[in-house]
Amino acid sequence: MKAKFLIAITAICTIQSIFLHAQEKSTDSSATVRIPFEGYDLTWINGQNRQTDFPLTLKDKNDETVITGVAYVDSYYNYDFNRPKDNTHTISSAIGRSNEFTINMASIGLETNYKNIIGRLWLQFGQMGSIIQDLDGTVNHGKNTSVGNLKYIREASAGYHFDVMHGLNFEAGIFMSYIGLESYVLGENWNYQRSLVCDFTPFYFQGARIQAYPSKKFKTEVWVMNGWQTYNSWNSGLGLGISNYYRPNENLQLVANFYLNGKDTRNNPEIRRFHHDHSVVARYYKNKESKGLSQAAFSINNHYGFQSGGGLKAKENFMIGTSIANRLWFNQNKLALSLRADAITNPGAYLAFSPSPVADNDFNEAISEGEDLKMFQGTATLDFMPNQFITFRLEYGFRKSNIPYFAGSGGTTSPDGWIDTPIENWRPDLRKSDSRITFAVMFRL
Repeated sequence: MKAKFLIAITAICTIQSIFLHAQEKSTDSSATVRIPFEGYDLTWINGQNRQTDFPLTLKDKNDETVITGVAYVDSYYNYDFNRPKDNTHTISSAIGRSNEFTINMASIGLETNYKNIIGRLWLQFGQMGSIIQDLDGTVNHGKNTSVGNLKYIREASAGYHFDVMHGLNFEAGIFMSYIGLESYVLGENWNYQRSLVCDFTPFYFQGARIQAYPSKKFKTEVWVMNGWQTYNSWNSGLGLGISNYYRPNENLQLVANFYLNGKDTRNNPEIRRFHHDHSVVARYYKNKESKGLSQAAFSINNHYGFQSGGGLKAKENFMIGTSIANRLWFNQNKLALSLRADAITNPGAYLAFSPSPVADNDFNEAISEGEDLKMFQGTATLDFMPNQFITFRLEYGFRKSNIPYFAGSGGTTSPDGWIDTPIENWRPDLRKSDSRITFAVMFRL
């Protein structure tokens, strides 16, 4: 009931805000098309694309953009100091392998806003799609569906833009998730490995959305979707999401997101899920021509979510956590150093990754005995960005938990590390901490 009340109040406030802003603008008889966040430099924000030029753009004879191409490649080498024999880096949706080179994501796409038509198709290949999408159990709900149908679609949508207020969009398709500050595309984030709070949240939704821009400084979205990071639904029912962005100027972003779905668990439609996150991202120094310190900014991202009903209690199945990061740019924004610390408490392992496909392990036993999962992560990231199209990234990361959770030298797959080796009485090697060094190259055009 609390979740329903919170989401209802948020929806009412959001709709009221849209109409109030629309009423304020109705007296303006100007025919000029209003552009949200016009003139703002948003390339510094954690989770945003830093591109300002888009070379793969086709224009008509009136110099109006018809279609824009997208090309993105992200590859990395990750060294896990625990040196798991199966080369599997666990508890991450961003990094899946260790001690070897990996293509994380190769993506191409097209998008258009020509003549108010919204169209978007981005394809993806690589390791990260397997980490995230292969866990979607809803593809087994009935017939005429499989993970292969949509696996290589990163984002696809069709819709229409209305020139009211500062813009009103209606779209349907597959979208990147609004929950959490950090992006599914790692090159848009200040760090390569996502924060703990963002790693436990969705990266895509299938459904429909309304994006409204009541003023230049404010955007709100209302989502109706099949489920929490799913292509289909677990039961008969849809989820609801609300996202709000407020940017009073180009140096400050305030975000609040909400999600509610009553039927996100297989064969148990009584379980209700509520999730909320809010963030503050602020730039407190700017001198882009400086050869020394050229920019400085911080971000704070807090999350709280729970499940209740159907035999579950919210006080035993919830997640609460925070992530704090600070980023310094140098030499006209060609170099950057990002430091981040995040922590999470997760009783009942709500939304937590499974450390191994082998059920008989120390982590599962600790959770079944009622021990709460607590985790800490610290990262230091150094970026070299000779231009806006490429980033060379070197990152050190350390993680610690109160329960054995991360892969040790014995690995988490089988006695010899191969997936087809009989397991018998073998147990995965789980440790309470791990550390790594990751080198990544990310290209975007």
